[in-house]
Amino acid sequence: MRTTIFHNPECGTSRNTLAMIEASGETPTVIEYLKSPPGRERLTELISMMAITPRELLRRKGTPFEELNLDDPTLSDDQLIDAMMAHPILINRPIVVSEKGARLCRPSERVLEMLANPVAVFTKEDGDVVRFGGANQ
Repeated sequence: MRTTIFHNPECGTSRNTLAMIEASGETPTVIEYLKSPPGRERLTELISMMAITPRELLRRKGTPFEELNLDDPTLSDDQLIDAMMAHPILINRPIVVSEKGARLCRPSERVLEMLANPVAVFTKEDGDVVRFGGANQ
């Protein structure tokens, strides 16, 4: 199975995640989800694979989250998914799918546990050094 990343090239976390995948020797399928959003069935499948709720996948920063009143606890999962379908920017990123499952990779180093041969050391765009196993130095 080829690793897939639901990616936003404007997002530093997403860029770092993609770079870690590539530094680990993989050439992932890159889906720029703002240009090619997942359909409802695929989005629901991803949420299930990640074992999170739709509310946990919602992105607040730089989105219409507040204007749409998505913090309303009475909103159903279906209503939250409807909002993500109407406004894909509400889908938090990056989401990575590999043979080891699916995960929202925030922070970006979460991707390393999903790769067959993860890079041992990686320097992020901001200069932070990530060592596989979680020991940042």
